[in-house]
Amino acid sequence: MKVKFWGVRGSIPVPGPSTVRYGGNTTCIEVRTDDGDLIVLDGGTGIFHLAQSLLKSLPITAHIFNTHSHWDHIQGLPFFIPIFIPGNKIFLYGAFDPITGEGPDRIMNVQMQYSFFPVREAEMKSRIEYVVAMPHQSVAVGRTTVTPIMLNHPVVNLGYRVECNGKSMFFTGDHEPYSNIYEPGDEGYDEYEQLIVDQQLSIIDAIKGVDVLIADSSYTTEEYPAKKGWGHGTFDSCIELAKAAGVKVLYCTHHEPTRSDDELERVFAAALASHRDSLNGLEVRLAREGEEVVF
Repeated sequence: MKVKFWGVRGSIPVPGPSTVRYGGNTTCIEVRTDDGDLIVLDGGTGIFHLAQSLLKSLPITAHIFNTHSHWDHIQGLPFFIPIFIPGNKIFLYGAFDPITGEGPDRIMNVQMQYSFFPVREAEMKSRIEYVVAMPHQSVAVGRTTVTPIMLNHPVVNLGYRVECNGKSMFFTGDHEPYSNIYEPGDEGYDEYEQLIVDQQLSIIDAIKGVDVLIADSSYTTEEYPAKKGWGHGTFDSCIELAKAAGVKVLYCTHHEPTRSDDELERVFAAALASHRDSLNGLEVRLAREGEEVVF
């Protein structure tokens, strides 16, 4: 299996001299299976550059798995050039939204309304199919299995476990550790605390033993209290999750857009230092745009 990062920033693209080393595009990850099947995790601005790399090998079949519908994870999809070229097959998977009562088709038809985008959805010439991804219901892509898992974010967010020939990876999309909405001693505190424990154990079980975990680590522990409820993790929460799940390699991603590369390396080094004596063989790395990982 091969993984390539095409976008690793969160919230908004931030190209410029201070983000050259790690990249300024928003979330997009290419996964190539051992059989050469193409799986794409999220369609942030990085997917445009992935599309350019695919134009020399048309026609293609692409399986795009969307974690959730926030802009930084979908805003590159109308610029995924293969959707406009006949002969290509595009499968877009995503969650059913209980608020709107719609599935992943809404991701495209809202963005491509003529008021916001000059090319209408009806002008897409590829064969495109929208598929609702349901938690814990695996999807087969050739001999590869993709399993959606519900995680914690202000909108429905699906993490994805990808498994092929004994190798596996997991991508969280955006995920904030669960916390108790009650104060200790309040009625309902103990019951809700047990719910949190059960949810956390379920997530750990879904991730358990993967070769590569790619996780949302937007904030430092010190920054988190001011961002609580925004739906994002910290370096420390991701490291603890990776340790609990017995992961081999953790890639921290969804880098805070206001952070320069120098500042990103500084806060990452500080977080890593606080866990250095308890990693037990876990490798922890910063996701970098353009990097390829083969395992």
